[in-house]
Amino acid sequence: MKRYLITGASRGIGRAIAKKLAAPDIALLLHGRDIAALAETCREVEEKSGKVTKLIHDLATIRGVNHLVAAVGHEPIDLLVNNAGITVVKPFTEVTLDEWQQTIAVNLTAPFFLMQHFAPQMPPGSSIVNILSIAANRAYPNWSVYCASKFGLDGLSSAVREELRSRKVRVLNIYPAATDTDIWKAVQGEWPRERMVSAADVANAVAYAISQPATVAVENIMLGNLSGSL
Repeated sequence: MKRYLITGASRGIGRAIAKKLAAPDIALLLHGRDIAALAETCREVEEKSGKVTKLIHDLATIRGVNHLVAAVGHEPIDLLVNNAGITVVKPFTEVTLDEWQQTIAVNLTAPFFLMQHFAPQMPPGSSIVNILSIAANRAYPNWSVYCASKFGLDGLSSAVREELRSRKVRVLNIYPAATDTDIWKAVQGEWPRERMVSAADVANAVAYAISQPATVAVENIMLGNLSGSL
């Protein structure tokens, strides 16, 4: 049975990915911080999955990352989806040190250490999927910290990809445009949700990328609404 670890699976993109990838021959290791929301994700996928494990850890701290690693155990994983992320939207002059550190910790530091730990044991043909954003290569006012974290993860992913080629472990990056998830409830302003990419669209892209033959790497997928960016 293959083992898939998905971070940030409580809701939104992470939940959609879990639902898309659930199958009888797959053990889903689902991470989140919201106990109730993660439990709901597990309920939605457990009938289709070979096994479902809940992993409730705070990726904003190294201690939380280490606890997640310990909970996953020593058995290799076949897929790592770095999806967990947080957003700070405000003028850069108003960003606090805590906001900066927490965003970089969750969006960049945690993926680094998870890749560093799990990649050496991943078998040939395995995949690491990083859920990035169009903000990984395009700057937006008031999104400075988020852009910094995603630009950083983009560069990190590209370098790690080159290091893992010889081991036949694929690093696949997904760059969604604005996606219709709960994150927008915490962002001030009017946002046309009907023009956003859906979480299911992102999950479909992940499923397509990892379904390719082991020798084929769909390395970068850009997702956007046909009507254009917001």
